[in-house]
Amino acid sequence: MDEGSIQERLLSSKGMDEHNLRRRISMESKKIWRIATPGVISRVSSFGTIVVTQSFIGHISAVDLAGYALVQTLSVRFVNGILVNAFTSNRNKQFKTNLICASQIGMSSATETLCGQAYGAKQYHMMGIYLQRSWIIDLITLLILLPVFIFGTQIFRLLGQAEGIAESAGYISVWFIPFVVSLIFSLTVQMYLQAQQKNLIIAWLSALQFAIHIFCSWLFVYVLDLGLAGAMAALCISSWFLVGGEFVYIFGGWCPDTWKGFSIAATKDLWPVVKLSVSSGLMICLELWYYAILVLLAGYTKDAQVSISAFSICLNINAWIVMIILGLMGAACVRVANELGSGDAKAVRFSIKVIMGTSVTMGIFFWIFCLAFGNKIGYLFTNEEEVAETISRLSVLLAFTVLLGSIFPVLSGVAVGSGLQSKVALINLICFYGIGLPVGIALGYWFNLGVEGIWVGLTGGVLTQTFSLSTLIWRTDWDQEVSKTSARLNQWYLESPENDKHVSGVA
Repeated sequence: MDEGSIQERLLSSKGMDEHNLRRRISMESKKIWRIATPGVISRVSSFGTIVVTQSFIGHISAVDLAGYALVQTLSVRFVNGILVNAFTSNRNKQFKTNLICASQIGMSSATETLCGQAYGAKQYHMMGIYLQRSWIIDLITLLILLPVFIFGTQIFRLLGQAEGIAESAGYISVWFIPFVVSLIFSLTVQMYLQAQQKNLIIAWLSALQFAIHIFCSWLFVYVLDLGLAGAMAALCISSWFLVGGEFVYIFGGWCPDTWKGFSIAATKDLWPVVKLSVSSGLMICLELWYYAILVLLAGYTKDAQVSISAFSICLNINAWIVMIILGLMGAACVRVANELGSGDAKAVRFSIKVIMGTSVTMGIFFWIFCLAFGNKIGYLFTNEEEVAETISRLSVLLAFTVLLGSIFPVLSGVAVGSGLQSKVALINLICFYGIGLPVGIALGYWFNLGVEGIWVGLTGGVLTQTFSLSTLIWRTDWDQEVSKTSARLNQWYLESPENDKHVSGVA
């Protein structure tokens, strides 16, 4: 065979490989976006209700805006992190989203892992059991955490916040209780449906929730002139609309393979689930509480009311954009969990590469967007000139935080899908509290940089966390993770009620 023929064959082979690679990327991208698109819509819409409420309150009263910022960023994040932790541990048990809200997210995150792996292993009936376990654990956890909301005024006084802000925060805290209860069900159900790629219904319900929320906020605040109470009532009504729609979908028979009715099996083996949720929840809590503490620190600067409001608004803008990336995080978790459950390590590696490429591309787009319009965003949330100007000064730092926010959530999703929560929790502890928080305190107070210095510390913590997570995922032996997943699924497997008469349930 002559040299020309050999080169021709090599070029032909290379062309075929490139074609196959493009086809594989296209197929994987379709799988990712089939999962992520409804998740993006639902997360942007659901979190949008919080942002819209903040905007309405910001045009009512500057003091109430600061009070809302404290409760939503501190109390709700704290609790939500713990609760999502419970759902995560539930998921981990099969595998083996603000203080209060943060708690919820942590407990719920385990369900995502467990349900995703159960679905990949075709253990469909276990998904409904994991969902019910998460409800039991979350409700008990929330009951223990309710004093955070009931005694909001006293807590914020003890934390040294101004009297007017503390009183407003205490009033708003009570309004947040029904909202937080709704999160227990909405978050866990979303993870349960997402694992079986049925989250399109969540997207529709969330979009309707957002529309209802805007209408109710306008009606209660401007037409009926109910002020702060009207804004918070609209938030509660729209959040429970979402829960009601989810219940109708599940109980109405649209999940016949995974929902077999309420079962006493859900009350078994709760302690192992609780232990697993600790590591899962700790991973998320450390991250959510980090942001909450930084907002608290902003309350100790010279102009506390302006600093709290501006910092919280920037965090919520960042969080709203990150909600899109969290849709990809959910897809990363589901794809990794599904492929681990099916025993395909190569597919896990390829899926991670495609998801990361997609998220970084989106992060660059929003980075440019924040740089271009950062000096105008503040006026959407407040009429206070000082607050808007402070947000404008933070816009460059906000842009870089958004860019990093396109990377680390997806890496966290990969970790959750593979059950590496305890390692991520350690990384979060070191990066956020060993690096980011001390740097923020030093720059904000010792170097008198105020809220800008605190945000620099925030960005430093996120930067080191992103680098550490990248190293963790890069060094993970996915063949070994496949073996671990198989062992865990077999260990926690229960027979379907249809096949095992000893597992009784209520239809």
